Amino acid sequence: MFLANVMVYVDPGQQDEGQIRVAAGIAETFHASIIGVCASPIDPPLVVDGVVIEQTTEEELKRKQADLAAKAEWFSKIARGGRHEVQWRSALESPTTFLAEQARAADLVVFRRRKIESDRFHYLDSAEAVVRMGRPTLSVPEGVTKLSGDRIVVGWKDTREARLAIRDALPFLTRASKVTVAEICTSDEQDVAARRLRDVAGYLERHGVNCQFEVRVHAAEPDGDYLIRLAEREGADLIVTGGYGHSRLGEWIFGGMTRSLLQQAPICLMMSH
Repeated sequence: MFLANVMVYVDPGQQDEGQIRVAAGIAETFHASIIGVCASPIDPPLVVDGVVIEQTTEEELKRKQADLAAKAEWFSKIARGGRHEVQWRSALESPTTFLAEQARAADLVVFRRRKIESDRFHYLDSAEAVVRMGRPTLSVPEGVTKLSGDRIVVGWKDTREARLAIRDALPFLTRASKVTVAEICTSDEQDVAARRLRDVAGYLERHGVNCQFEVRVHAAEPDGDYLIRLAEREGADLIVTGGYGHSRLGEWIFGGMTRSLLQQAPICLMMSH
């Protein structure tokens, strides 16, 4: 299993290099290209009583374009240095829309983890991006600059999203020294859950993955907290899970476990939707 194209989203104003370093490391491991993507939206004109009061000037457009060009140079300096090819794509457009479109060229999309309630116009809306891209995503928390992937925890539910996540993560799972697949269920589902996990473990083993599985009964501890604690116990630096959520009034809302992982997990999180 391999990756050919790793895409990474770069915020126009960011200074930390974390997710770029992680993406470059993955590209080097798999001899893949790394594609940097950056977008800066143009604020819509302010109209009062049919009269345009304020709008983006030509000078402001030129400044935004210059900022994108500077960010391209900054990205290239960080991403270069290996056998992987480095590409750059940018636009004066909605970050979420632009990334969703460019994801057609990627096997994996990497982005820096931000608070879900962040400004969704000027910054990437990670929830909407996960839904729209049709590609597995890797979110990198601040302060993380590398991913070994030697030990991995998989959060399993018998759902379409979890099956996609397992399949999409195979390039990483087959390289790991140990993979732990965990399902959290009700007390009366333990035997059924164990049968499900034996199937998942058998599937992974036939792909050459060294894995074990664990059934956990729902407790007062939130499911996301349990997966984070399990990853700490196993010494894992990657959690793989389906991306769960629902649409409400045109807004995509992550489910409880996905939301808590994105907000609290101190390690990388790979999701498929």
